[in-house]
Amino acid sequence: MPFRSGFVNIIGRPNAGKSTLMNALVGERMSIITHKPQTTRHRIIGILTGEDFQIVFSDTPGYVKKPNYKMHESMNRFVEGTVEDADLMLFVFDLTEELEDDNPVIEVLKKTEAPVLLVLNKKDLVAPQRAQDVAGWWKKRIKIAEVIEISALQKEDTSALLSKITGMLPEGEPYYPEDQLTDRPERFFVGEIIREKILILYGDEIPYSTEVVIESFQESQTNAGEPLARIQANIYVMRDSQKAIILGKGGSAIKKLGTVARVEIEKFLQSKVFLETTVKVRDNWRDDERSLQYFGY
Repeated sequence: MPFRSGFVNIIGRPNAGKSTLMNALVGERMSIITHKPQTTRHRIIGILTGEDFQIVFSDTPGYVKKPNYKMHESMNRFVEGTVEDADLMLFVFDLTEELEDDNPVIEVLKKTEAPVLLVLNKKDLVAPQRAQDVAGWWKKRIKIAEVIEISALQKEDTSALLSKITGMLPEGEPYYPEDQLTDRPERFFVGEIIREKILILYGDEIPYSTEVVIESFQESQTNAGEPLARIQANIYVMRDSQKAIILGKGGSAIKKLGTVARVEIEKFLQSKVFLETTVKVRDNWRDDERSLQYFGY
């Protein structure tokens, strides 16, 4: 059997289930997941290698229909760039979402030369006829190579999806070592874990005004010889009032954040963790080019 390999880029609107799907397919926690839209801000690669295939998945931010900030424009550019280097486009559509002729993903997908696999997600939440109607609607607007209905959260038919993806890849050699799971460093995922906890613990406004930067990441050992990671994280907000909310009365909120984040980071790193967090104000960073470059946008 020939070896197949390729780049499979995942695209869709915010909250379509892209990150949930990639985590289910790769079998590792690559992207943070919450119920809030625009959780994913960067393009994240997850690598899945089998006996006769290697799939390089790329999870992208949800495409923002009307960007309000330069950060949104940068997130959209991540998405638009996926059409250039894909062997297969995985278009994830939430079956509970409205069908809109002005959906911006339509124009993006029209530009790709790669085959498009339409993944109709959350099939467990709708009647079977809904999936058929949605598939027909999309086939009239973009060129669809294959259609599959799944529930990423329930991992329903994700194995069938994986088989379909593998069969659509070109023959070729692997791009990465078989034990490599991503192209991102550990410190990137540590920052994402902290940002996920901010999304969960704080109100609607605060998480979208927040960015996390890992200033230092030092690995050593405890006196007992156990692995130890000393991590310094800076949490950036846009106003002093937001800083006060992140800190909480007497520092109670930031203490809770540090505790829940540290537990999750220890699971991820399989190591003891000493986590120190600092909150800083950077005015209007979402519309500042230098700040966006510093934050990796």
